[in-house]
Amino acid sequence: MITESELIFRLTLALFLGGLVGYERQAHHKSAGLKTNSLVCLGSCLIMILSIMLYQHVEGKTNADPARLAAQVVSGIGFLGAGTIMKEGLTVKGLTTAACLWVVSGVGLAVGAGYYIAAFFTSALVFFTLGILSRIDKLYDKNLDVSVEAMDKSELINQIGVVLEELKIEFSDVAIKDRNNGMILVQLDVHNCDIKHSLKIISRLKEVDGVVNVTINT
Repeated sequence: MITESELIFRLTLALFLGGLVGYERQAHHKSAGLKTNSLVCLGSCLIMILSIMLYQHVEGKTNADPARLAAQVVSGIGFLGAGTIMKEGLTVKGLTTAACLWVVSGVGLAVGAGYYIAAFFTSALVFFTLGILSRIDKLYDKNLDVSVEAMDKSELINQIGVVLEELKIEFSDVAIKDRNNGMILVQLDVHNCDIKHSLKIISRLKEVDGVVNVTINT
């Protein structure tokens, strides 16, 4: 049987490990941060403990599977994770946050089942993946923020895309903001492009009919 002290320890540990992952997410201003990850991990731990305790009460009396209740966490967390995934223009955001929620639910189940080493090691790997590997990605991904001020024309975005494709430049996160007097501001991220190519990008984009001004920030 799980004692009261063991119950409190498991719930507290789950809250801490979930908060560890959530702290990294909140530090990067993600939608699911400290509170969300902590609660997901804590809830998963409680459900796992409940599964074990219920089974202990009916052990030998029925062929009930203690993993059935906990298994619903794995599938059910998908609904919460899907809520963090958003499509903005040509880009899909929130995939990493959704994956974090899914992994954190697994950490909670592991703590609830008493597999502390697995829970600690998984949390450490998640923290390493989110922190260290993200920095490595930035070393290879040289992105530029391009802002194009232009007249509001139906073919403008396609023309900008054609120019960037001719330059063999990938882009994403396209955002369009309305300006006064029939002007719009198009903002997009250009991937894997060195700052030395900025002048070439600016000159080519200014050739697009309707473009008034182009600015690039690193």
